Amino acid sequence: MLINQFKTFLLLAAMSALLLLAGSALGGSTGLTIAFIFAILMNVFAYFYSDKIVLSMYNAQPLPMHEYGWIHDIVRELTQKMDIPMPKLWIIDTPMANAFATGRNPKNASVVVTTGILRIINAQELRGVLAHELSHVKNYDILISTLAATIATAISYLGTMARYAAIYGRYDNREKRSNPLASLLAIIFLPIAATLMQLAVSRSREYLADESGAHYSKDPLALASALEKLHLQAHNVHMDTNRDANKASTATLFIVNPFSAQGLINLFSTHPPMAERIKRLRQMHQNMF
Repeated sequence: MLINQFKTFLLLAAMSALLLLAGSALGGSTGLTIAFIFAILMNVFAYFYSDKIVLSMYNAQPLPMHEYGWIHDIVRELTQKMDIPMPKLWIIDTPMANAFATGRNPKNASVVVTTGILRIINAQELRGVLAHELSHVKNYDILISTLAATIATAISYLGTMARYAAIYGRYDNREKRSNPLASLLAIIFLPIAATLMQLAVSRSREYLADESGAHYSKDPLALASALEKLHLQAHNVHMDTNRDANKASTATLFIVNPFSAQGLINLFSTHPPMAERIKRLRQMHQNMF
């Protein structure tokens, strides 16, 4: 777990350095300040309200206690082991088999399952999935994702600012003129690099949630089996990149990429390769026993 935590720290540090480089190359200190303030304001709103937006977007409903009391019992058992508050539980009526957690901290967390996932995995496998999602809550992954998004947004906004000659010209009047070639390269490559690093942060947190979820559930093989089933089912039932384009930003929340059947290459994927995730979980089981 420490390796994945350290990897996330390095990626966030690299993104911060990239932000400083982008500010210097594209807009100087003034441009950097404006872009960073803009990014903070935008992502603070997302941090506090994204859970309500996502739940509304998917028409999530409270998970009925009378029908799914056994799921409430599993979550209660796991939260006691993890020493975190009981989250709100929700269900989405969709054949897509998936689950996700959202909320800015453990006190304001929600865990969501779909009707599709309940049809294809058993109770022990679902326990592994829920342990994974609760690990996102315990590890404050929403906060970390927001930090990464803030930096990436600031860098992208700097690139947008630089494309407006009038605005960029005002920076030049106040500060030393930048090298035109360096600025052009920065406009093209820095936002791409920031996006890749943001996706790498997302992948590292998925690995961490797999590992810590398996640790608390004491059953890595159950989670591995669930991931295998979800991955296979995603080829048949998934979100469409054209029809559901407005939901693309929520892909990082799900335990399995809801767009994974669309042929995205690993470099631009929000999730680690499934084969590698399953391999690591099986290795954990061998180390435990």
